[in-house]
Amino acid sequence: MTASRDAAHFERLYAADPDPWKFATSAYEQAKYAATLAMIADRHYGTALEVGCSIGVLSRQIAPLCDAFLGLDITETPLVAARARCADIPQARFARLAVPAEWPEGSFDLILFSEVLYFLSDTDLHQTAALARTSLAPGGHILLVNWTGKLDDPQQGDDAAGGFIAASGLAVARQERGEGYRIDLLSRP
Repeated sequence: MTASRDAAHFERLYAADPDPWKFATSAYEQAKYAATLAMIADRHYGTALEVGCSIGVLSRQIAPLCDAFLGLDITETPLVAARARCADIPQARFARLAVPAEWPEGSFDLILFSEVLYFLSDTDLHQTAALARTSLAPGGHILLVNWTGKLDDPQQGDDAAGGFIAASGLAVARQERGEGYRIDLLSRP
């Protein structure tokens, strides 16, 4: 597969199951979320962007660490659940945008890609890395979280992380591997 996954692919998944990856109930997801938060919980962020926020389970945990939080997804269906889940967090906003063709304006102190990069083609992955670098505020972080098991997607998790890191030109400040995932924290001087 050489093309990025499109909105229709995700609409089919959400039509079959409102939580197709069991974000709200999986022990794997809860352990991964704890490790993700441990990478960034030592500071407060002015502005944050989560690309591929899905139903907002991780968004609900990250948004309180920020003055302004924007969660994006390629399709509207999961965003309805994300908005409801984060309704009591006034700084949390959500928008339907297809990255990299549609990229939000502004500068971000934190940009998060949690288990979404492997849905992108090589071209889209490199363009996304370039857009993220351009949008990253000085002293900001990009957090990459990728499944490391076998995937039937345009990228494998390790390849997606490595490709993004190389294309971004940013330094890896910290890396951690857990059961089935890797987390890379990139920083901009």
